[in-house]
Amino acid sequence: MNTVSNRALPQSYDRETVAHLAAGAPEPTPASQPRPQIVQGSGPHMTSQTQPLLRLRLRAAALVLLIGFGVFLGRHIAGVTTGEPLDPLLLGFHTLVVLILSVSLLVLRRRSSLSTKRLRIAELVIVGLPAAFFVLLQRRTTLLDAERGFLLPPMAFWVLLIFTYAMFIPNTWRRAALVIGAMALAPILLLSAMTLVYPQIAAVVSTIGFLEHVLVMAVAAVAAVIGTQLINVLRREVFEARQLGQYRLIAPLGAGGMGEVYLAEHCMLKRPCAIKLIRPERAGDPQVLARFEREVRMTARLSHWNTIEIFDYGRTDDGTFFYVMEYLPGLSLEDLLDLAGPLPAERVIHFLRQICLGLREAHSIGLVHRDIKPGNVFVARRGGMHDVVKLLDFGLVKPVAEICSERLTQDGALSGTPLFMSPEQAQGTGDVDPRSDIYSVGALAYSLVTGRPPFEGKNPMEVLIAHARDEATPPSQILSDVPDDLEQIILRCLAKKPEDRYQDAEELETALARCAAADQWSQSEAANWWQQHATTNDPSPASEAFGPAERLVAAE
Repeated sequence: MNTVSNRALPQSYDRETVAHLAAGAPEPTPASQPRPQIVQGSGPHMTSQTQPLLRLRLRAAALVLLIGFGVFLGRHIAGVTTGEPLDPLLLGFHTLVVLILSVSLLVLRRRSSLSTKRLRIAELVIVGLPAAFFVLLQRRTTLLDAERGFLLPPMAFWVLLIFTYAMFIPNTWRRAALVIGAMALAPILLLSAMTLVYPQIAAVVSTIGFLEHVLVMAVAAVAAVIGTQLINVLRREVFEARQLGQYRLIAPLGAGGMGEVYLAEHCMLKRPCAIKLIRPERAGDPQVLARFEREVRMTARLSHWNTIEIFDYGRTDDGTFFYVMEYLPGLSLEDLLDLAGPLPAERVIHFLRQICLGLREAHSIGLVHRDIKPGNVFVARRGGMHDVVKLLDFGLVKPVAEICSERLTQDGALSGTPLFMSPEQAQGTGDVDPRSDIYSVGALAYSLVTGRPPFEGKNPMEVLIAHARDEATPPSQILSDVPDDLEQIILRCLAKKPEDRYQDAEELETALARCAAADQWSQSEAANWWQQHATTNDPSPASEAFGPAERLVAAE
């Protein structure tokens, strides 16, 4: 279903994950960060993408009006205490406006969702109450001015309210014209009515003066409506700029040296997905393009449940390369370790067996991952199941037959992550085969059961030397509850010589299946774990309430 040219593909990219739930900043974490909304409609107006914008703008408008009314309430009270005429109705209403604006601001700051209808009610309250206050204020000041023999209606207050509405509230120009038109007519109609009712006012209102007031309000209203339309045009241009073929970019998930990853959705299917882009300024680099193209094609050849799925790839008219991956709500093993610490043996085995199944397919078609690490293994909820493992970041994957011939990195350069790198990778011999991935799986398993990698050092070189030379400390000497059978499997995976390790992923999976703790981690236990770490909000309708430290991840 490729909707754009398939002539070229996207690049390989660094790991792009975004902390999208972890109470504290919605989206860099579960409850605190603004969560991206999947667009449900066909336009930028009043879709679920516009609702957060309307809420944000209402909050800003309420804050600005609250500051203004709060300052002038202090002035109002100070004036009364120094002998100015007291109007109990006006002072009481002024106080009421400040209180209701304060409550509105608190409601809009709450994390609970608000429907469009409730947001429009909030809009009516936030704008309507100040307008009603200005009616009372204008009536009082007009009567006082008439007694002094001159007329100076408070048109400036109305103009400020009109432009506050135009700037802050997202609207179509037609709706804005109705609301702004009503606000512009209110002081004119009030002045006209008072001229008919109060002779003293009629005596001081000149035709020229009245026309000046009308012109001021008319110009303000027209300018505000035009401003609303210009803001809308800019919003629409940004909205359309975020389209990528049949995909709508919703929110950035991360950025790296090679490009960006975005949360997106297919415009017709409304399916959430992650899109990886290569930066246009890097498009002229043949090595980058070659790596990007290789990553897509290699990963697209893999279809196992435990491997990230590629939906689509292509190139836009401006030369931007991209590919589309499945969207995974959940946690990387790196984040899981940060959140929970060392994991129970039964859960570790559950994860490792799935990793082996994903690698078995890759190895069977001659592909070596070469960068297996906690950050490249993701745990998600898929198909109604919890703790589903997904292998990410096939940017370093290579066919075994091409490892020596392909030159997508500099000669002699190391590929992989030092903490989980096999001895042959650390020595840079180029003699890398599926058994190198087996070593990295052992290093990953070591970190899962102990909470730390098998080797650490002050710098990467120390770690590389340790991988090539030193024997790992048995996990049970770090945590005594590591089962002996699992420990023996991990230490065999970490053997320095490839021939001393398990020879393929299937053999390793079989050994894991024989462990006493195998099959002891049930779906109910997994569901309970996620429930204990759950929040009530989830950034995607495609998933259900993942918890603190949840991340929206796109494969690297």
